[in-house]
Amino acid sequence: MWFSAGVHPLHSEDPRDWDDMLAAARHPRCVAWGELGLDRHYSQPPHAVQRAVLEEQLARILRWTADGLAKPVVVHCRRAVPDLLPVLRASGLPADRFVFHCFTETPAEARQVLDFGAMISFTGVVTFRNAPEVAEAARLVPDDRIMCETDAPWLSPEPVRSEKPCTPAMVMHTARFLAALRRTPWDDFERTVDANARRFFGLPEGTGR
Repeated sequence: MWFSAGVHPLHSEDPRDWDDMLAAARHPRCVAWGELGLDRHYSQPPHAVQRAVLEEQLARILRWTADGLAKPVVVHCRRAVPDLLPVLRASGLPADRFVFHCFTETPAEARQVLDFGAMISFTGVVTFRNAPEVAEAARLVPDDRIMCETDAPWLSPEPVRSEKPCTPAMVMHTARFLAALRRTPWDDFERTVDANARRFFGLPEGTGR
């Protein structure tokens, strides 16, 4: 098991101790910063507060990276691509070290994220019949920039959408859907997403997704 260290935008107003985040990041099982970002699906915490915490968090990550604690960054973004990309560009962190996790935005916004240089990861939402725009976005992502995930315990994919909680094993349904959607042979797609996850998060051989 591996983990990430960061302040989620919906917890921007919670008490926090940056030293605790740094201590967690130094653990050998911590492979990423985050998830961090902006969330405009909800009105609270106020967006100005979310942005202030995000900018401070990125500034600290940049400093800790310079001190030898370089890790990729897991990005939370809901209805906020136009607001978030300028903040990430200004952070000084490499664009290819960001992954937009649980991507639920439009194809046009997927193109913006890809033009920025980040990776994109899809959850069970991509399998939902009421989210065709997410499936269309998934067609656009190059093979070396795509990952898939469960976002457990939420977002169980079809055909097990009614089962709660979502478990890590259910990622297989999402992966098989993506392979079929992209008209990629299953074995090839599985190798691709496993290799992408290992490369991005620095995971050992034999792990993925």
